[in-house]
Amino acid sequence: MKEKELSERKKVILKALVEAHIEGGEPVGSKYIMQNNLLTCSSATIRNEMAELEQMGYLVQPHTSAGRVPSELGYRFYVDSLVEQYAKTTTEVVQINQLLKAKMAEIDQILETASRLASSMTNYTGIAIKPKASSATMQKFEAVSIDGNNFAILMITSGGVVKTKKVKTYSQISAEALKKLGTLMNEYLCGLSADMITLPIIMEMESAMGEAAFLVNPSVKAVYEVMNELDGGEMKYSGINHLLKYPEYSDTQQFGQLLGTLENQEEILDLVSKNQSDEINVLIGSESPVQVMNNSSLVFKPIKKNGKTIGVIGVLGPRRMNYKQVLSTIEEITGSISTMIDGETSTEKQITEKGEGNGGE
Repeated sequence: MKEKELSERKKVILKALVEAHIEGGEPVGSKYIMQNNLLTCSSATIRNEMAELEQMGYLVQPHTSAGRVPSELGYRFYVDSLVEQYAKTTTEVVQINQLLKAKMAEIDQILETASRLASSMTNYTGIAIKPKASSATMQKFEAVSIDGNNFAILMITSGGVVKTKKVKTYSQISAEALKKLGTLMNEYLCGLSADMITLPIIMEMESAMGEAAFLVNPSVKAVYEVMNELDGGEMKYSGINHLLKYPEYSDTQQFGQLLGTLENQEEILDLVSKNQSDEINVLIGSESPVQVMNNSSLVFKPIKKNGKTIGVIGVLGPRRMNYKQVLSTIEEITGSISTMIDGETSTEKQITEKGEGNGGE
C-alpha cells in the first residue's frame, strides 16, 4: 500500500499514532486523537479509519488492548513523511561546531567522534563505519626517517585518509635514499590497487633505487598491509548502554545476539558497503537483512569526498525510535563533516596552485 493511497485524515491519524507510540510505547486508541484535538470528526469516524488502517497493514491491534500500535509499514510511512529538516537546539549546534573545530587529521578519528556525538544527541547507539572497498588506492607517499635503521611511510589514500607504517631495516638508510624511495613510490604506485602492483613494477623500482634496492620490498609490503586494512572496512559504535533503557532489549538472549553482530561487524559492514545511495537510509525491522535486527531500526548516511564514500554515520535503536530527532541529527552531523572536508579540499587545492605558481621563482 503506497502513501498516496491514504486520505489526509488517515495520514493525520497514522502520524499521530506513530508519534504517540514512540513517546509512550503503549497501544494508542481513538481517545488520544480526540483529546489532542487532531481532527474535528467524531470518535466513531476515527475508530473506523483506524480499523481501515489496520486492514491496510499500517496498524496492529494487540489482543490485550483496544488500542493499536504501528506495524513496520506504519513506521515506513512515518519515516518517508519526514521530508523537512528540523532545527537543532543550541546545545546540539554547539556540539556540532566543536566537531568542526577539532580539525582532526584522520577520518577514522572524525568518524569515531561523530559516533559518540550521534549517541549522546539521540540516546541510542551511534555507529561509525569505514565501508569495505574493492580497490583501495593511494594518491601520495612520503618516506620519513626515524633513526639510522628505521623509517616510516606516510600514505594518503584516494579518500583522503592518512596512514603511516613503520619499516625496519638492518642497513643504514641515507636521507638521499629515502627521498628517492618516496619519489619512486609516487611515480610507480599512486593510483594502483594492491592487485595492480605486480612483480615487474617492483623490479623496476629496485633497479631505479640502485644500492638502496633493499628498501623496496619492505616498503611495498607495508603498502599492501595498509591497503588490506582499508579494503576490509571497520565499524565502531558508541552508547550501546542506551539500548538497555528500552523494553525491546529486555530479552538478554536477543540482546546478546545483537551485541555479537556488532562485535563481529561483517554483516553490517556488508550491508552498508553494498549500499550505493547518497541519501540517508532507514531500515526498519525486517527490512534489514541482518536477522537479529528485526526488532531494531538502523539509520545511516554516507560521507563522500570526490565521489567516493569515505565513511558512514548511523544510529541503531528500537523500531519506535524518535525518527524526527535521529534523521535531523544524522543530517546535521554528516553535513557538518562534509562541509569541513570540502573546505579542507579547497584549501589544499589553493596551496597546491600557489606552490606551482611559485615554482619558477
